[in-house]
Amino acid sequence: MTNDMGDEESHAKPVGRWSVLFYGVGHMLNDITSACWFTYLLVFLTDIGLSPRDAATVMLSGQIADAFATIFSGELIDRFGHFKIWHAAGSLLVAVSFSSVFGGCVPCKILGTNSFTLQTVGYSTFAAIFNVGWAATQVSHMSMVNCITLNSTSRVVLASCRNAFTMVANLSLYAVALVVFKVSKSSTLVEVENEYRWIAYVSIFIGCCFVAIFLLGTKEPRLKQEVDGKSYARISWAYWFKKILYYQVAVVYMITRLVTNVSQAFLAFYVINDLQMAQSSKAVVPAIIYICSFIVSVVLQEIAWTGKRLKIFYSIGGILWMFCGAAVLFLPRSMNDVMYLLSVFIGVANAFMMVTAVSMQSVLVGQDLNGCAFVYGSLSFLDKTSCGLALFILESYQNSSTQLLGCNSIISCSSVNRNGLGLVPAFCALVGVVVTTTMELNTTPKPLMEPLLA
Repeated sequence: MTNDMGDEESHAKPVGRWSVLFYGVGHMLNDITSACWFTYLLVFLTDIGLSPRDAATVMLSGQIADAFATIFSGELIDRFGHFKIWHAAGSLLVAVSFSSVFGGCVPCKILGTNSFTLQTVGYSTFAAIFNVGWAATQVSHMSMVNCITLNSTSRVVLASCRNAFTMVANLSLYAVALVVFKVSKSSTLVEVENEYRWIAYVSIFIGCCFVAIFLLGTKEPRLKQEVDGKSYARISWAYWFKKILYYQVAVVYMITRLVTNVSQAFLAFYVINDLQMAQSSKAVVPAIIYICSFIVSVVLQEIAWTGKRLKIFYSIGGILWMFCGAAVLFLPRSMNDVMYLLSVFIGVANAFMMVTAVSMQSVLVGQDLNGCAFVYGSLSFLDKTSCGLALFILESYQNSSTQLLGCNSIISCSSVNRNGLGLVPAFCALVGVVVTTTMELNTTPKPLMEPLLA
């Protein structure tokens, strides 16, 4: 009994600085490859000759594979545990397969033909494999939070640190991309492929270094915690389906991912084709967004979180995105420098929405630890499916020509890129804010053992 009480007290204590940092870097490989996936995959595939619909098919195949893999990963992790094993196996699969997503059409090389159909099938296959590994890593890493600590504030800190290193991963990608785009002046198909291949290879190397730090510095948390001296059995899916908060958090998390992922996917198209900015802007504008998100995420870690504060900060982020979306819709090409200022507000809005949305998942799980992987897996299923379908639908209406005249007046501003970066995220943010106001989030704030990154 004494040991049980000691375990409870130890897990209710705030998490220390180094434990938070070691956990936070564990998603770096996923994050840097995901940033490359959403920012450059569609651009890369259309640059090498695939139609927008074929490019969207490749992305959709990956998103669907990811969606189903999250469900199975969540179920298996709930049954068998071993978070770090799942994380390591998923990371290995990500590293091996992602190089083939940007490394050229493997089936085309084997069969000696470069038909667009075979290219679509080849890229779709490796996209699916990559996303299966990505899902295993994501679910194991996210669900680990609730088994590391019972302290609600520390859970938010872990999520916020994870989000902060997501920004580091994205900044690393865009720094690499900026160097590649500045140094390489591609004029042929082979040179274009080499540009993106170098970006992918360097990203994988950076991500793998941080995965090694995570695996060495983080202890395996126990899946079955003992709370109040009682060991809780595994929770069935039906338990979550009976909770109204589950559906509310699911909608908010799905909406938040739509805001960040859809906007990220169309950002490069928008700054190059619609605003006709320099090629380096494909790296500079996203970098500004993630620098701002990183700074805000670090600041958010110092707040003692309650359910009310989660709702307030999420709503602030959503409202910011609505204004940014309206600005994107009507920004003329002659004022393209304003995009740099908009990037600052988009970065702040992304951080507010992402940190609080992920933290709402922890509030939903609470102390129901033996079903946490299912929660993260099922919510990720909705996220991946909705993002894949949204991008496929939008890309289906995309003009295959990259020679757009841009937009010099508000009247001529309508395009798929503007809708993808402006209208869709703004509408999703509105829905997210409305749903958030209906939530009942109960948390008890506890102080941190020591300030993070201080």
